Amino acid sequence: MANHMKFLARCAPPPTDTGSTGKTTGRLPDDLITEQVQRLAIFSAVIGALWMWGLITEILLVPLLLPAAAGQASHAASIPLELSGIALSFVMHGYMRFAPHTPEKKTTVGLGYMIANAILIGIFNNLIAPTRMAAPGPNLSWITNLILVFSMIAPTTPRRILTVSLIAASMDPLMAWVAHLAGRPNLPLAETIFLFVPNYTAALVATIPGKIMHRMGRRLREAQEMGSYQLIELLGQGGMGEVWRARHRLLARSAAIKIVRPEKLGAGDAADGRLMLRRFEREAQATAALSSPHTIRVFDYGMTDEGTFYYVMELLAGRDLESLVKEFGPVPASRAVFLLRQVCHSLADAHARGLVHRDVKPANIFVCRMGLEYDFVKVLDFGLVKFNSRDAGETLMTLDHTTTGTPAYMAPEIILGEATVDRRADVYAVGCVAYYLLTGQLVFEADTPMKMMLQHVQAEPVPPSQRTELPIPRELDEMVMACLQKDPNKRPQNAEELFQLANRQTCDGWNFPIARAWWEMHLPEMTRPLILGEAEPDAAVAAGSR
Repeated sequence: MANHMKFLARCAPPPTDTGSTGKTTGRLPDDLITEQVQRLAIFSAVIGALWMWGLITEILLVPLLLPAAAGQASHAASIPLELSGIALSFVMHGYMRFAPHTPEKKTTVGLGYMIANAILIGIFNNLIAPTRMAAPGPNLSWITNLILVFSMIAPTTPRRILTVSLIAASMDPLMAWVAHLAGRPNLPLAETIFLFVPNYTAALVATIPGKIMHRMGRRLREAQEMGSYQLIELLGQGGMGEVWRARHRLLARSAAIKIVRPEKLGAGDAADGRLMLRRFEREAQATAALSSPHTIRVFDYGMTDEGTFYYVMELLAGRDLESLVKEFGPVPASRAVFLLRQVCHSLADAHARGLVHRDVKPANIFVCRMGLEYDFVKVLDFGLVKFNSRDAGETLMTLDHTTTGTPAYMAPEIILGEATVDRRADVYAVGCVAYYLLTGQLVFEADTPMKMMLQHVQAEPVPPSQRTELPIPRELDEMVMACLQKDPNKRPQNAEELFQLANRQTCDGWNFPIARAWWEMHLPEMTRPLILGEAEPDAAVAAGSR
């Protein structure tokens, strides 16, 4: 799907950030503040380079081109000033890049940096090189340029940038007054004010970028808010939508939000899209009603004003089975049975409620850390779920009259387009998943999806025990082959029956303590203590994998 989706729908009433008091803070979104800090680091480097150029000019060019000016007191006094500007910019650049402080604090320090530069420029203009003050008419000071450039580089709230810009603009008249107290002749007050009009004009103009940035920030924040949740980070995307890491604005609870647009569901027109989204909503409600602890939990769902449907799920810390096997290879028989029992527990709950998953595959099965338990299974993505009832023809994924699922795990009856696709299709897919866990290979290998589907319909699979060096008990081998029967009537008839078969397997030995030891050795970043409010390590959810 496209890399970017437009979420500028007003999903939540407040246009800006609100705290527990409900008051508007006017705070920019985090990503904009982070970008602002990066620009401040570049800005400080540029200012430091300008001060360096001034120093080079004073030390090398002035003595060479203007020998008489090199001996003046102002020439000698400007060198410490330029060295101060270089040192200040160097410290500022390092602070912006490496300091562990929050981006908000760094932007506040950036405002102080601008004022410090304005002070240095004011000293140079009025105390070290005051001859420029005698020029008639408005005087374009470097402070004017400083204010304008800074307002475009690091815009903040209009009130803050106006306050800081007025302070910076006043450095020229303030230092001119200090020079007057030191005994230097000064212009009349009216002429002095007129002389520094550009400074104050720039201070007023500096509020414009701040207003523009905050208007963009409000729109971005609206785009990042789904109900009571704020989108934080894109976790994945697929054929049906995107999955984002999100956080509840009041509870500070992390979650995963899946976002689906009608056009990604194959809707022919707007009316068809609304119909599909209503049915998607009904299926989200059905998924939320599932009670197995091994089914992904759904916290909330809704629809934006632009017709984008979203639902909120728990955020999991772990790996999907596909990536786990690819990285670490096939699993022992005892671990495979341990995982399959949990998968069947989730699907048995769905089957008992008349739901068929229809897209069971390793990428949709997550093994995660759940409290003190490891290798805890969560079955994800009931997006292709079908109601196994008289109104099954009205479900979301039967509207487009296309084959649904993943070819490597698709039951023959789905491939053939038979009308009676039921819970036994999930049993077949579980058999394919078990095969992959035990061997690290697909049941059938082929160059194209079509050839693979033909093999699922016609070819007889090789028993998993013949495709791996790992020992597989005969009972487990037979259970997997029973799931892979072409005729649905010869398979276990539902996930509950398969769950009972898995429970009767004798290859026990894997449990949560052993799983924890495995994770501590192979995935140690997942086993460290979790701090309240801290993002889970490698937290993800594979609901957008298609």
